[in-house]
Amino acid sequence: RMQIIYFVILIFSIIVHEVAHGWAADNLGDPTARYAGRLTLNPIPHIDFLGSIVLPIISSLSPGGFLFGWAKPVPYNPYNLSRAPRWGETIVAAAGPGTNFALAIIFAILMRLWADPTFNATCFIGILVNLWLGILNLIPVPPLDGSKVLSGILPRALAYRYDQWKTRMENNPFLGFGIVLILVVLFGSALGDLIYMLARAIAGI
Repeated sequence: RMQIIYFVILIFSIIVHEVAHGWAADNLGDPTARYAGRLTLNPIPHIDFLGSIVLPIISSLSPGGFLFGWAKPVPYNPYNLSRAPRWGETIVAAAGPGTNFALAIIFAILMRLWADPTFNATCFIGILVNLWLGILNLIPVPPLDGSKVLSGILPRALAYRYDQWKTRMENNPFLGFGIVLILVVLFGSALGDLIYMLARAIAGI
């Protein structure tokens, strides 16, 4: 039963993450995601077979606590972000993990409003899942959101060099995912312990 709850919350959180990207882009002047019908919580337009079904099922059943997955990336055109030409891509990228952190806080608030053990256990899963998604997506390796966030906040000279490397990585996304996988294998246990501690602190337990 808990595995089903993990899976449902994971899929919901991934979809909200992607919608947040599109919503941010739409509010900054780019309607691409809206025109593509991606500003919806209906899961069907967002489902990616591998990232939204296979990987979430595997991660939900995994005893190691590693939770990850992805939906189809929400399309946007950075040249249309006229309301924030300097920070547009950074804001759009940060909207995804930022929304996951907001969901974690919402689940924590709900835990404090109802004293039902089953409901609280579900909310705690929501906190864990969204902390995982938020933190993992901030890893500054393409194609994860953290690469665009870092590019936007670095000094221009460093950002130029980083963007050159980022462009090469974006042309070979499997290499980027390989690097992320290696980082998870090397540091996943420690990261999992840290996220669990953060989740308990946020939940107040």
